[in-house]
Amino acid sequence: MRDFFAEELEALRKRALDRHLREITSAQGPEVVIAGRHFINFSSNDYLGLANDPRLREAAASAIDEFGVGAGASRLISGTQSPHLRLERALAKWKATEAALCFSSGYSTALGTIPALVTKNDVVLLDKLCHASLIDGAKLSGAILRVFPHNHVGKLESHLEWARREHPGTRVLIITESVFSMDGDRAPLRELVELKKRFDASLMLDEAHAVGVIGPNGRGLAAAENVSEEVDIQMGTLSKALGTSGAYICGSRVLIEWLINRARSFIYSTAPAPAIAAAALAAVDFLSSHQGEERRLLLWERIRLMQELLPRTEFNEKHVAPCSAIFPWIVGGEQTALNLAAALQSDGFLVPAIRYPTVAKGTARLRITVTAAHEEAQIEVLCEAIKRRR
Repeated sequence: MRDFFAEELEALRKRALDRHLREITSAQGPEVVIAGRHFINFSSNDYLGLANDPRLREAAASAIDEFGVGAGASRLISGTQSPHLRLERALAKWKATEAALCFSSGYSTALGTIPALVTKNDVVLLDKLCHASLIDGAKLSGAILRVFPHNHVGKLESHLEWARREHPGTRVLIITESVFSMDGDRAPLRELVELKKRFDASLMLDEAHAVGVIGPNGRGLAAAENVSEEVDIQMGTLSKALGTSGAYICGSRVLIEWLINRARSFIYSTAPAPAIAAAALAAVDFLSSHQGEERRLLLWERIRLMQELLPRTEFNEKHVAPCSAIFPWIVGGEQTALNLAAALQSDGFLVPAIRYPTVAKGTARLRITVTAAHEEAQIEVLCEAIKRRR
């Protein structure tokens, strides 16, 4: 078996598709330390700079003093502690839903939730660029899966017509993201809501990269478009703009009660550490405050600066306005992307090369993320370095 793995790894290396871990010996922030050297960090999803925020650290430390380090068991055995329930109540209030349920990761949220919503003979309609966790959750459900081209409302409508004609009486679930993680663009949410209502389908929206960035107090795209009540299942993460780890589902009380009883990744996982839940609650409280909204608006100042200064090529057209904190700088080939990332690292920047299968073949890229913690000067020097290296 070792020989098989060695051969397959060598095949990956020849195609510039092998991956390696890098050890960071510092906290997350606009600068990180790797092998004793400081790098300006444009790789993190810590959009609001909360991962090392004193408020979150203090909340986590207080929870450790009161509740210890581990949760001890799954939530349905003895692992549900006060910080978990406080966080879920705060999330539901913040997202203006009846209830919320937290999971240990975004991946486990998708894998537990989707198979609880649909099963064999039901239909799932999924955007082509949805995250791997959503794809895997849909496959695991056993439902009939149809993929529509990215943000193609017309094709989705055609799929809905097909589902209602060929599978009458079944549940139909549309799954998409607010902000797509590798392209940084947004879903046409209002149009999707109109279609889901017309065809009596349900809509699951992953707000992972929108929460904390888009909408009043960072409540996401559904809130920004004023369609929160029309989105049946709101999924989000605690590990990006909220600076901690884990994820959640927000929705009706009956939905949350159903997931408690049927989401296997929730039922059979040890509860998240109470300190993490307490830190996430501090992040939600911060986002709900005037200070939090000021931080979000500062992030958008940095986003607009990146939009203005980032050079453009034949692969990268300049959009009228930025959609998110994610800037894909597409270069094409896998080795080209690796070479550019390495060159920027030699200049003191950490910017990851994203390759197949995360993105389609021939669309390898640098994935640049902007945070509120970045200084204007850091954005300026990165853009100058890319101009020199392109």
